[in-house]
Amino acid sequence: MAKVVKNPSIKIISEQIGSNNKIALVNFGCARNLVDSQIILGELTKNKNKIVDISKAEVAIINTCGFIESAKKESLDAIVELVDLKKEGKLKKIVVAGCLAERYKAVIEKEFKEVDVIVGVQQLQKDQAVKQVRLTPGHFAYLKICESCYNKCSFCAIPGIKGEFRSRSIGSIIEEVKTLDKEKVRELNMIGQDITAYGIDIYKKKSLARLLKAILKETKNIKWIRLLYMFPTHITDDLLDIIASEDKICKYMDIPFQHINNNILKRMNRNITKKQTIGLMNRIREKIPQVRIRTSFIVGFPQETDDEFEELVDFVKEQRFDKVGVFKYSHEEDTPAYKLSGQISEKVKDVRYNKLMGAQLEVSKDIQERFIGRDLMVLIDEPHLEDKGVYVGRSEYDAPEVDGVVYVHSTKKLKVGDLVKVRITDAYDYDLLGDLV
Repeated sequence: MAKVVKNPSIKIISEQIGSNNKIALVNFGCARNLVDSQIILGELTKNKNKIVDISKAEVAIINTCGFIESAKKESLDAIVELVDLKKEGKLKKIVVAGCLAERYKAVIEKEFKEVDVIVGVQQLQKDQAVKQVRLTPGHFAYLKICESCYNKCSFCAIPGIKGEFRSRSIGSIIEEVKTLDKEKVRELNMIGQDITAYGIDIYKKKSLARLLKAILKETKNIKWIRLLYMFPTHITDDLLDIIASEDKICKYMDIPFQHINNNILKRMNRNITKKQTIGLMNRIREKIPQVRIRTSFIVGFPQETDDEFEELVDFVKEQRFDKVGVFKYSHEEDTPAYKLSGQISEKVKDVRYNKLMGAQLEVSKDIQERFIGRDLMVLIDEPHLEDKGVYVGRSEYDAPEVDGVVYVHSTKKLKVGDLVKVRITDAYDYDLLGDLV
C-alpha cells in the first residue's frame, strides 16, 4: 500500500526515495508545476541520486496536474504507464506528487497499489532559495514568487488544492535572481497563480512593483523580465508605471479576464464588472502605449446564454487583444460552480469555442501583418530543425511555450540565447518571419 505523506515538504520526498538511485521525473501541467519539479530534483541530487531517462530509471516521480478534466486524464494515463513498467520489473519505486495527488490521494491509494509514495502539493519555502535542477533551456528561466491564488473564482479548484495565498520574501527571491543572473539567464519569467497579489499576505499590501525594483538592481545578464498571470483587480498604477519606464520589463501583460458579461462575471466571483474591465484596458494602454496583452476566456460557463456569449465575441473584436487563449468550462467537483444549474452541453461549448477562436484569429492576422517592415529584438531559442540558416526565436511580445515565434533568416551563425535585431518580412496567423539586421 502506498505511503501517503501529509503536509509534505521537499525533504520528505527525498527521505522516501533515499540516495544513489537512478531517477526519472515526469512533469505535467503549467510552468508553476515545472518549477516544483526543478526544486524536487534539486533536493534529490543532494543525495547522490542521478537523473536519467525513464527507460533507465529505478525510481519514477510523476508531478501531476489536477486542475481540469483533460489534465487529470493525462496524469492518470501516465500513472498507468508507470505502473505497467513496475509490473514488468523495470521500476523499483513510483512516487506520485503534485496537484492530482493532493486532490485525489484516497483514490490513487486505492486504485494504484503499485504506487509507493503519494505526495501532495509541497509547501512553498518562503525564505529559502532552494537549489533547482533547471528543466528549461539555459537562456530563460521561470521564477515562482507566490503560491495559490488570493481570489477564489467559483470555477477554480486551485485554492482548494494549494491552500491560502502565500508570497515568498523579497530576500528569498533576490537570492534566486542573483543565481540565475550569474548563470547568464537572459529572460526571467515571473510566475504564480496571481503575481499581482504578491506581498499582500506578508507585507500587507500589493508589492509587485517594490519587488521589481529590487530585482532590477540585481540583473546584469538578464535582459528581459516577463510578468505572467496578473489578476485584473490587483493591477496597480505603480506597477503600470514601472512596466512603462523600465526597458528590461517586457511590454507584455498576461491578464486572464475569463468573460465580459456582468452576470457571468458575478457567478464566476471575479470581483470585476464590464465597465471596470474596459476602464482597466484603457488605463493600461494609456500608460503603456506599446503594450501587448494576452488574455484568456472561458466559454460554456453554467447558464451562459447565446446573447452573453455574443457579448464576449463582440468584446474580443472591439478590444483587439494581441493573444487570446480560449478554454471550455470544465465541470470540477469541490468548486462553487459545480453546483450551479444550467450546465452547458459539450456540443454547445465546442461551437462557442470555435467561434471565439475564429473571431480572435481575424484580429491576430491583422495585428501580425502590422509588424511587417518593423525591427524587433528577438531572443534565439534554437536553430530550425529542418532549414539551415533559419533560427527560431521570440520577441518580447511572445512568452515561451504559449505564444508564437519569430523565424529568423541569418547567414551569420547564431547561438541560443543571442538577442538580435530582426526586420520582419512576413507574417503568419500567430508567427512572424524576418531577416537578421
